[in-house]
Amino acid sequence: MTSTVFSFFKVIALCFVLLTVSCNNAKQKKVSDVEIKGIDLPERPNILWLVTEDMSAYLPSFGDSTIVTPNLSRLAKEGVIYPNLYSTSGVCAPSRAAITTGMYPSSIGANHMRTTSFTEVTGLPAYGAVPPPEVKMISELLRKEGYYCTNNYKTDYQFKHPVTAWDESGPYAHWRNRSNNQPFFSVVNFTETHESGLFEPYGHRYIEQRHYRLGDRSFKWKEGRMSEEETPKHLKKDTKFNIPPYLPKTEVVQRDMWKMYNNIAEMDSQVGAVLKQLEDDGLLENTIIFFYGDHGGPMPRQKRLIYDSGLKTPMIVRFPNQINAGTKDDRLLSFVDFAPTLLSLIKTEPHDYMQGQAFLGEYSAKNKREYIYAAADRFDGFTDAIRAVRNNRFKYIRNYRPEQGYYLPIDYRENIPTMQELLNLRDAGELDSVQSLWFGNKKPMEELYDCKVDPHEINNLAENPEYAEILNELSNELDNWINNIGDQPNLPESELLKQLWNGKNVQPITLVPTVDINESSVSIACNTEGASIGYKIIKSNKKEPVEWQVYTGPFELQDNSTLKVQAHRIGFKQSDIVVVNK
Repeated sequence: MTSTVFSFFKVIALCFVLLTVSCNNAKQKKVSDVEIKGIDLPERPNILWLVTEDMSAYLPSFGDSTIVTPNLSRLAKEGVIYPNLYSTSGVCAPSRAAITTGMYPSSIGANHMRTTSFTEVTGLPAYGAVPPPEVKMISELLRKEGYYCTNNYKTDYQFKHPVTAWDESGPYAHWRNRSNNQPFFSVVNFTETHESGLFEPYGHRYIEQRHYRLGDRSFKWKEGRMSEEETPKHLKKDTKFNIPPYLPKTEVVQRDMWKMYNNIAEMDSQVGAVLKQLEDDGLLENTIIFFYGDHGGPMPRQKRLIYDSGLKTPMIVRFPNQINAGTKDDRLLSFVDFAPTLLSLIKTEPHDYMQGQAFLGEYSAKNKREYIYAAADRFDGFTDAIRAVRNNRFKYIRNYRPEQGYYLPIDYRENIPTMQELLNLRDAGELDSVQSLWFGNKKPMEELYDCKVDPHEINNLAENPEYAEILNELSNELDNWINNIGDQPNLPESELLKQLWNGKNVQPITLVPTVDINESSVSIACNTEGASIGYKIIKSNKKEPVEWQVYTGPFELQDNSTLKVQAHRIGFKQSDIVVVNK
């Protein structure tokens, strides 16, 4: 980013800081509590997702005035804030599976983090989640409706995505590559806020500078990270932070908090660059913009856990022409609601297999969501089994391995200096009673928290008779959810894999598609139930296109053309590519 732009943001920051600190509470009181239902939207709106990683509500628009975020604050001022969005898991890949399918990860074999790694520990082959055959990625469903779909650039869905998933996926993917007047669904990922951004030596990732020149294929970046000296500084290092009670108030933790907020501020700057491109293209008022995180925050006892610190993430939605600008929607929302909501926004009825409900658009659910649900299983080389349900006030957690402590010695997390600090203080006996809770040798079978008065979920009310009624209600609700989605908590992963692969020891393979060409058209079929079919047409003396088209029915093929076809059911291996010359 140029020095001029940095100077601009510094000026903005100076202007905002006094206002934000002194007026934040007043602003929150003035925000209207509304439910966005039948709003007047364009017939075929563009949809832009701005997705950051490892993000709790560390933003001024959500009550945290530690830093200024001029771009996200503008988005919130012109849009609607959603303070009660919950991931289905405290970690990214299972959450992404929920987002893209509209199904709970624990119902499709997607909840172990990850299904493709740590095979030397599990003793299992790499595998992918296997949802029911009718399930398609939401981007493929939108492509079938005529949308140009791009992903920049993270995938990691707990299964290999079919070639039909995206028109373009990669660090240069951009809505600008679509056909004239074609509506788009574009996902832009921001990784600066990932927990790895807290590792030492500290520095921002060079690849994230692509946001300042998004889609520019002439722009190249170095591998790895900047030095700390190169890295932009968005707030003073001696800033004093509001450290949550489960973390110690030490200089090490203060430094990690500084890194975390500095990363968020840089992400905000990158968001601003992407929004400027949208505005420069004249598309701002025909685009629904979503900003959200892939789960809660990056610090220890946040990411991977199913306390609110690991599940709850802020969301802002800006509608065309600033519909309902400056308002707040307090409804409970889950990541499984995203897929049906996208279909609803383009006036397409959500599919019956989807386990979430639309919260916007023509097919918005008539009834509010009363509960959100979450699950935790294996993380890297360590397995637990936890399920949770939450209403608008209380969280109920059931531990299926109470004999096992909360803390899992995950190597990756232990690169965070705060994690190292916690372990050192634990070993020295210097953690207080709250900070020591995470390191107990066992867990209670049940936990119950009043999240309104105890937002950090410290005081377990499960054995308090005054709360027996709400505990029973939530326990029964958790049972209902587990039964409804076919979850099997604490099922050995080897048994899960047998179920996914129908008792076989090898991953099922999508059958090779058949191609029928007559004089006027081409028809393609695949005998694997639920397989997506993609194809490319390479015209005579022309370069092979990058994108695969989604097969929806017979089409014409010119003479002297080459046709490539591949079929792929999610969770299966993709078929071989069929090549036909005409």
